[in-house]
Amino acid sequence: MAEKKIICIGREYGSGGREIGEKLAEKLGIPCYDKVLLKQTAVDSGLAQSLFENADEKRTSWILNGFCSGNPTADAAMMTSMDYLTNDSLFFMQSRTIQKLAAEGSCVFIGRCAESILENTEGMISIFIHGDKEDRIERIMKRQNIDRKRAESLMNKIDKRRASYHNYYSDVKWGRSDSYHMSISSSRFGIDGTVEMIASAIKFI
Repeated sequence: MAEKKIICIGREYGSGGREIGEKLAEKLGIPCYDKVLLKQTAVDSGLAQSLFENADEKRTSWILNGFCSGNPTADAAMMTSMDYLTNDSLFFMQSRTIQKLAAEGSCVFIGRCAESILENTEGMISIFIHGDKEDRIERIMKRQNIDRKRAESLMNKIDKRRASYHNYYSDVKWGRSDSYHMSISSSRFGIDGTVEMIASAIKFI
């Protein structure tokens, strides 16, 4: 691509948002940052990756004890400066990593309030992927190998957690169509169709 494009994807659980983001990145030949973002943030901060994994898209606070990076100097400095890390601290560290990666070139971010963190970044487009309830439940059942009742419970739990996290750190509401540049139903257009729609849309930014 001639110009830098930053695609930030929010998603309902079970909508296929992660798969769409990965396929889109592959189609465009650019990096996709989902769980790998946690690893990069750990590298940038000098803290253990497990610390960021345990707090991923959650609002709770996590005690630092037991989450050492393996670097005695970095751990000692961190323990001296604070007895615990709040999610606000972890969010700030992750935000810095997101900004750094966006500055390096075109990429796709999955979740983690990236569209709010990068709201003033040129070439950024925010997209929310949603789907019909039954389609999402079916996808969760197959992916997790669980029954319908557990799949629906998990879907509601993770959607609620994502909304709480996003709404706490963002000025706009998670999942609302007016909070994003585009809102697309993966149930209506399918995984590959949604990828094609996004790929076509980013030509205009």
